[in-house]
Amino acid sequence: MERRSVDVVVLSDVHLGTYGCRAKELLNYLRSIQPGMLILNGDIIDGWQFSKSYFPSYHMQVIKELMQFITHGTRVVYVTGNHDEMLRKYTDMHMGKFTLTDKLVLEIDQQMTWIFHGDIFDNTTQGSARIIAKLGSNGYGMLIVFNRMINVFLHWFGREKVSISKKIMAGVNKAVAKVNDLEQIASELAIKKKYDFVICGHVHQPVIRTIENAEGKVVYMNSGDWVEHMTSLEYENKTWRLFEYQAADFPASTTSDYPRDLNVVTDDIMVHFSRLTPNA
Repeated sequence: MERRSVDVVVLSDVHLGTYGCRAKELLNYLRSIQPGMLILNGDIIDGWQFSKSYFPSYHMQVIKELMQFITHGTRVVYVTGNHDEMLRKYTDMHMGKFTLTDKLVLEIDQQMTWIFHGDIFDNTTQGSARIIAKLGSNGYGMLIVFNRMINVFLHWFGREKVSISKKIMAGVNKAVAKVNDLEQIASELAIKKKYDFVICGHVHQPVIRTIENAEGKVVYMNSGDWVEHMTSLEYENKTWRLFEYQAADFPASTTSDYPRDLNVVTDDIMVHFSRLTPNA
């Protein structure tokens, strides 16, 4: 499969190191694209559930593929989330084509895009509630494994697959949204800051939606996850779109060159990206 050239790709909520992570599918996707910039918008490595006894080869291959992007000239920006919060002590670190930060602003085609994980607006990840959230995260991982076992049996009997975990996650997100309302809060702040787009992760709900209020409007986007939905956001031809992985489209993966030019600006992390070419 020949790599597709994409200006910007945003991934979030991969949760490497957990049973629910769809690392094989993600690896196929990564080997099908050549992004000028790759933004990892939090919860890429799951520090809450990380165990030395479980880190399969596909998970390690994903990390190696991300490093290959850097080697071949792709600018990789890692925006920290709550599951990889241990990295926040190193925020605003720059090493060649790699940047670690808590939030990011891109200026592309005279439009401003604000990017952050989104857990800061979730009170279930703050204070003592974090303990409950971590316990829930572990239970969710076990539910994923159980769900896959159920689907094996359903397949044997010619029945359609079901996603118990997705339904439960959606229900939990709806309940949390009543308190936190991530989309609305993030969008209202983005409107006040005069951004054209705002991108979050965290809630595992892929979406592109225009939100308006009396002060203006903004396009809210969420890159989804690589546990259930297997989605990303892609920017190409002056347009953001939601990519959804389909197994039938990935019979095989190949490697190829990574050439790409892109002018971007990031001001919230105190660094100026003028080009994404290897000599930038």
